[in-house]
Amino acid sequence: MGDIAGIILAGGRARRMGGGDKVLRPLGRSTILDHVVALARPQVAALALSANGDPRRFERFGLPVLPDGVPDFPGPLAGLLAGLEWAAALSGATHLASFAGDSPIFPADLVCRLVANAGSGAACAASGGRLHPVFGLWPVAARDELRRALVVDGLRRVEDWARRVGAVVVDFPAPAGRDPFFNVNRPEDLAAAETMLAGPA
Repeated sequence: MGDIAGIILAGGRARRMGGGDKVLRPLGRSTILDHVVALARPQVAALALSANGDPRRFERFGLPVLPDGVPDFPGPLAGLLAGLEWAAALSGATHLASFAGDSPIFPADLVCRLVANAGSGAACAASGGRLHPVFGLWPVAARDELRRALVVDGLRRVEDWARRVGAVVVDFPAPAGRDPFFNVNRPEDLAAAETMLAGPA
């Protein structure tokens, strides 16, 4: 995966969690972000974090922290654009894999399977009949097109961007109803995530 860079999208405002950095909420003996980094780091050649504000709060993770390059907090597509522009400056990076910062149990073979299906283009994940476009693989060469989509066309949804670039949908199994892309949106989701991390009873 030497030609694949990665970006963890952690710039959301976490309104349903009472605000603040949702990814820094405790989960087990660490944080949500610790789990995400542990899963994402082995799958890519270089990894960065998309987040606004003071980057020092993420210092212990040892990752580049990329703020939005587009004003007014337009959402995860701005983080994806920042990641693509960062990846373009890396030697040999052809694609960027994106990971949701609030999903601590995604597959360890996510990037391998996206790469196997994407060819030179884009791909995104699905499970249980539901699309999860934040978990995607995006050509670095598409960064100018994404900037135009954000700034000129007002595009805001990752799902719409995936359709625009013709992303291949890669389905991942959800054994026993366990969504591999479960994300923590509310305080009660933390308990559910801990149960999933603990594995079968």
